[in-house]
Amino acid sequence: MANVGLQFQASGDSDPQSRPLLLLGQLHHLHRVPWSHVRGKLQPRVTEELWQAALSTLNPNPTDSCPLYLNYATVAALPCRVSRHNSPSAAHFITRLVRTCLPPGAHRCIVMVCEQPEVFASACALARAFPLFTHRSGASRRLEKKTVTVEFFLVGQDNGPVEVSTLQCLANATDGVRLAARIVDTPCNEMNTDTFLEEINKVGKELGIIPTIIRDEELKTRGFGGIYGVGKAALHPPALAVLSHTPDGATQTIAWVGKGIVYDTGGLSIKGKTTMPGMKRDCGGAAAVLGAFRAAIKQGFKDNLHAVLCLAENSVGPNATRPDDIHLLYSGKTVEINNTDAEGRLVLADGVSYACKDLGADIILDMATLTGAQGIATGKYHAAVLTNSAEWEAACVKAGRKCGDLVHPLVYCPELHFSEFTSAVADMKNSVADRDNSPSSCAGLFIASHIGFDWPGVWVHLDIAAPVHAGERATGFGVALLLALFGRASEDPLLNLVSPLGCEVDVEEGDVERDSKRRRLV
Repeated sequence: MANVGLQFQASGDSDPQSRPLLLLGQLHHLHRVPWSHVRGKLQPRVTEELWQAALSTLNPNPTDSCPLYLNYATVAALPCRVSRHNSPSAAHFITRLVRTCLPPGAHRCIVMVCEQPEVFASACALARAFPLFTHRSGASRRLEKKTVTVEFFLVGQDNGPVEVSTLQCLANATDGVRLAARIVDTPCNEMNTDTFLEEINKVGKELGIIPTIIRDEELKTRGFGGIYGVGKAALHPPALAVLSHTPDGATQTIAWVGKGIVYDTGGLSIKGKTTMPGMKRDCGGAAAVLGAFRAAIKQGFKDNLHAVLCLAENSVGPNATRPDDIHLLYSGKTVEINNTDAEGRLVLADGVSYACKDLGADIILDMATLTGAQGIATGKYHAAVLTNSAEWEAACVKAGRKCGDLVHPLVYCPELHFSEFTSAVADMKNSVADRDNSPSSCAGLFIASHIGFDWPGVWVHLDIAAPVHAGERATGFGVALLLALFGRASEDPLLNLVSPLGCEVDVEEGDVERDSKRRRLV
């Protein structure tokens, strides 16, 4: 599915033999689709009686499908209900059903049947089924460009036709998802720091933004000891790249900081032969930030927004950082290295410090494939959120349910956990003393310590180590989440709709007073 163009458009008719078709939705939604709407897509191959008979045979547990005409037309049913920690869109099942049930062909059509609030999550889920990267030899010989057209049929309230502006928003959002997935899927012999910078420059040129790039020895000179120390042993030097959008009338400054470790050997604390494969994905945070930034600016972002991308390859060589080395980070704090495989927090510490000191950010969100323990703490499908704000913790969970990039909270308790980093010779170590004491929370707290636990702004940390991939394919996780979470700062009505901020969110009563002192996105 690598050579596939994804198009969102209003309804159109065609014979399924010339344009194979997948109709997809929850069963009770599919029953609400009038025959007059699907007739033009199914006749003369499928009659109304056959359509109704197919619907009557569907028994999703949790999903089900039924062929309508040979392998040219299929109807598939999503789960009828989901739990409170899942997305009402059943986004993960959408991706699976598209991969398994979409008929073959050069020009195909997906009709997604859902309610209006699920349109955004459904579109992003569809995009994950069509990765862009492949080096299979057969794919390079296929010259024909394949297309998949996506149409939405809305049921329930607000069930009118999908507006053109909404289709454009979906196109930009899904382009961002697929861009992030392509970067993560590309191996480091191609997607090194130089190549990643080319991707950043392409996005900057498209948006009319000139990136700020600090790299190699300049990082050392200017005090970015975290990024420089992690990447200095690699053939391709480390870099800090910043894309800045500063519109007139902005009322606050937001920084998205992405971990971009293009490959993680573990450094001298080297990974084993079973844990190192897949470490091309360690740039998933930076890839998501880049894809989301591109989409957010295209859709009109009203506040100052900075994408801060911390790029390095954690390699092994004569110049590699050693355990026991001490680095001075951009925050002015010193770090004793006791594990060179705890490198992501070092580059992000420099990134958030830069966002705070140089960019004057009111809201700093860092996104990273930070810890293997995240997958144990919150599982394969839910990213972990750690934040100094109860309101933003609740907003992240709600945004995840609205966009399909699921999120679940970690324990935020620096007064109990930060002592794990105690050092006798520096301000802190970079890895915990006790790996059984909430290591994912501790890793995030290390990052927060470099802007200070008493910093009055909003800090959000998202660990996406597990959901950044499904099997051996990248998911583009994080793009939809950022767009939804910050949708209130967008000029786009669809992103406004899926954003939880500016709406009531459930927080603990004792946290209200503290959160009222923090900046809020409204």
